[in-house]
Amino acid sequence: MLEIASHWTRVPGYLDTPSYGLPARATADALRTAVDAWQSGTLDLAVIDRAVERMRAAYATLVGAAPADVAFAASTSQVVGMVAASLPDGARVVVADGDFASVCFPFFADPRLDVKVVPLERIVAETRPGVDLVAVSAVQSSDGRVADLTGLAMAARVGGVRTLVDASHAAGWLPLHARDFDVVVSSAYKWLTTPRGIALAAIHPDATWIRPVSASWYGADSPWESLYGPEMNLSRSARRLDTSPPWQLVEAGATALELLVAQGVDSIYRHSVGLANAFRERVGLTASTSAIVAVDGVDPSALRAAGIRASARGGRARMGFYLYNDMADVDAAARAVLARVPQPA
Repeated sequence: MLEIASHWTRVPGYLDTPSYGLPARATADALRTAVDAWQSGTLDLAVIDRAVERMRAAYATLVGAAPADVAFAASTSQVVGMVAASLPDGARVVVADGDFASVCFPFFADPRLDVKVVPLERIVAETRPGVDLVAVSAVQSSDGRVADLTGLAMAARVGGVRTLVDASHAAGWLPLHARDFDVVVSSAYKWLTTPRGIALAAIHPDATWIRPVSASWYGADSPWESLYGPEMNLSRSARRLDTSPPWQLVEAGATALELLVAQGVDSIYRHSVGLANAFRERVGLTASTSAIVAVDGVDPSALRAAGIRASARGGRARMGFYLYNDMADVDAAARAVLARVPQPA
């Protein structure tokens, strides 16, 4: 295991990070402390604001952006909806077939937009002049397939196409270059191991076309001086897109992200993908560059009886290997899967 994994309480067989990540002890302690302060009426709002800024800085480091690029939100769909609402009438949008609902539903739900659905393998080819925006997950939720982000960034530059990347299943373990895209948004309760209710989005400095359709007082550089209208002084940075943070969660969120930064994405990638590939080898699957493995013909409820926590997605058992997993999890999961998959005679 990575050295940083000592910050987590060992949960044998937990391979369900794609559903929700496990908190480090310090993250859980920070959440409990915030609840105690809330109950006693001693929440310090200045400290909370500083925790939000720590989250911006840490997320920027994890995805390859600058702190001023980072907007604070509650969910991925909120950010995607804001992007959809910012597109002009008749805008042509390309999404991947079978992508997570939060990536495509905001576009489907907007009758002004012309949305085309293509196989994930066609995303780069469809990123061409005449398309206004391509929206895709960096890593597919259902089966862990990794998008060709390098090809997407190059095609977008050549074709003058705007891009939105959902990094909810990538940020934390997959090296990213957020400045290659207009928006890189992540729901942070999965691989970023924060409490649920936090999303972060790296917004390219040139993406001024994105309108603050949910403009709030927290979108100002001096939010406590911007509590009342009608004068509105939104930030010129990505902060203009902020929504008000959940006070009880942000210290825990900052703690979680800073632990990941301390380890480094590259080392987390090597560890997580290395475990995933060790598992693939044991069950007869080919190697991959993903920390998520989807196995056909296996019922996750049967795996649970063997002490393996996984999810059912698309008729398959989906498992995610992360920094708090080790070879004991690989061995246990492989034994459980092989015991439940018919073997050739």
